Amino acid sequence: MRTPMLRLEARGAGVAIAWIDDPTESVNTLRRESIEEFESLLTELERRTDLSILVFASAKPDSFIAGANLDMLQEVKTAEQARALSQSAQKIQNRFANLRLNTVAAIHGPCLGGGLELVLAFDSRVASNDTSTRLGLPEVQLGLLPGGSGTQRLPYLVGVETALDLMLTGRKLSAQRALRVGLIDEMVAKEILIDAAIEQGKKLMLEGKAKRRPTVSLKSMRNWVLSANPLGRKFLFEQAGKRAWAKTRGNYPAPKKILECVRVGLERGFQEGLKAEASAFGDLAVSPQAEQLINIFRGVTSLKKENGVDNPEVQPRFARKIGVLGAGLMGAGITYVSINNAKIPVRLKDKDDPGLSRGLAQVGGLLTGRVKKKAMTPLLRAQTIARLSGTTDYSGMANCDLIIEAVFEDLALKQQMIRDIEALRQEFPIFATNTSAIPIADIAAEAKSPEKIIGMHYFSPVEKMPLLEIVVTEKTAPWITVTCSDLGKRQGKTVIVVNDGPGFYTTRILAPYMAEAGYLLMEGVPVQRIDESLRNFGFPLGPLALLDEVGIDVAYKVGETLHRAFGDRMQPVDGIKRLVDDQRLGRKNKKGVYVYAERKNKNHEKEVDQSIYTLLAIEPSSMLSEQTIAERCVLQMINEAAHCLGEGILRAPRDGDIGAVFGLGFPPFLGGPFRYLDSTGHAKIIDKLEKLSDQYGARFQPAPAIKEMKQFHK
Repeated sequence: MRTPMLRLEARGAGVAIAWIDDPTESVNTLRRESIEEFESLLTELERRTDLSILVFASAKPDSFIAGANLDMLQEVKTAEQARALSQSAQKIQNRFANLRLNTVAAIHGPCLGGGLELVLAFDSRVASNDTSTRLGLPEVQLGLLPGGSGTQRLPYLVGVETALDLMLTGRKLSAQRALRVGLIDEMVAKEILIDAAIEQGKKLMLEGKAKRRPTVSLKSMRNWVLSANPLGRKFLFEQAGKRAWAKTRGNYPAPKKILECVRVGLERGFQEGLKAEASAFGDLAVSPQAEQLINIFRGVTSLKKENGVDNPEVQPRFARKIGVLGAGLMGAGITYVSINNAKIPVRLKDKDDPGLSRGLAQVGGLLTGRVKKKAMTPLLRAQTIARLSGTTDYSGMANCDLIIEAVFEDLALKQQMIRDIEALRQEFPIFATNTSAIPIADIAAEAKSPEKIIGMHYFSPVEKMPLLEIVVTEKTAPWITVTCSDLGKRQGKTVIVVNDGPGFYTTRILAPYMAEAGYLLMEGVPVQRIDESLRNFGFPLGPLALLDEVGIDVAYKVGETLHRAFGDRMQPVDGIKRLVDDQRLGRKNKKGVYVYAERKNKNHEKEVDQSIYTLLAIEPSSMLSEQTIAERCVLQMINEAAHCLGEGILRAPRDGDIGAVFGLGFPPFLGGPFRYLDSTGHAKIIDKLEKLSDQYGARFQPAPAIKEMKQFHK
């Protein structure tokens, strides 16, 4: 018999605490079985005349309610089933809202999705000031919308503008920010949370609980102009729609549905809004976009539980202090996520004082930015920066448990770094290289302890990009892999472990994708058309804009490495050397494919540097269709991903999908290269590749692994 997740505890005269504690999981989630439990709890509360205050709290140490259980969502097969699920949640929230009792939610830990929707129906919310406390409605990130009355209750509580921002972005607020926008009523230390919630209930009793109908929050004139005024409301929804389209290009249906539901609620009333919400939730729950986004979420969750090696018994060794070689953008970013997220002391080295000063300033600036955004206190900033020290020699490196090098993409230089560290002490520490494409085995070729050398491939900017690609050789010791994987997770990264080879996985599949954009350019397709085609396909940045971000010189070096390894299939585009010879390095020297002069209007798109056409001796005239442009680039990435799987670079298709989505911006709603391959059909992809191969040569020849997968899926 299943242990109940809800229990009611008497706490003094007229006070009860409803505790939620899922006995089967480390965090609370809302399951199908919990609907019946909530209904039973509400039935008891509705008949209890001896109670006047109800506090709702979690018995988990650091978790309130993380949202709906995804197993429940994946059991839904039809839109009608999903609508019924939404309507059940709405009824529960309505019953809480209509209770005679004064209801207060005591929130500590993540309060997300359905968990937040539940407490929106309460009279008041008190939250702990702990860093683990986060409030938000992230359903849009799963291709869904808040289906438990969230689209209707949130605007009434915090105002339409703030509500739309939270629902359309899925952002999570700290307790401090939630207090500022009116999402919670009080913020206290977690040690006194329950007592504070009871006191809040007593205040409600004294003030008298009005049986209120939801009314739009009019806490400011701005809210009135944008909510109650029809012209202001029209302007608000038009602007929100434009911002949503700019981010999604119409590829995600959830933002549009969210806007529709909020509009219906404001214009036709709360009950009509609930009907619209349930109907929209039903449609979204069975959409292909939601299916793929949920698959990605589940993949990330499963990766968090793995240690990166085949033996789950291998344990990590805690890195007490790490050294970072190179204080450039990458080195400073790695330092930041180490001292701020992982809370590990870092010794940062650069070759000279100016370079070191720039790196230290970058780290300090990132922390200052958090203070300005109220995400960190000045005291916490001081405590965090105290974990950082700098040097221009190797002093202080001898007692580091792990060294991460982030120097230039030069094999000889990286090998010299290893020799320098070997000379520091008898026992060689873990040495991780942040190379983009050079095989780790080559870097470790002359090392005395090759089993302690590993690749930790971060993505720029490190503080924002979520992926860490760990690269292991045949000689890398399993405990080294596990230790580095654990460090990456503590740095806040989603970690995939891949096997060694030129370009590993992410660089290897990115290179032909970007090269194909170069081939299109040399054929006369305008820069803007190429980039716009891929953005409309779902990438956050076009491939030529990305070339500027990566660095044209870096792309050139990577291209040479891959060409040596794979021959004609990775033939670089002729024009890229001309760009490098012209000192066009991209954003870093403000000279590349695009113009980097100061723009008067930050909202305007970047301008293409028209002189690039003259330099490359091309006339931009070709007007290939967007579909043709996007297909040629994307098929290159998918085909190379299949090569990586077939050659054993990838451990599983799941890792390939997550690596492409989180590291390269592959459209999440398509699920990643392998899920896109599955959903499109192997035979169809092979047919497209073969036709392109007939036209353009070896670079489009289908990978053997795709043909093998085709046989498997028959």
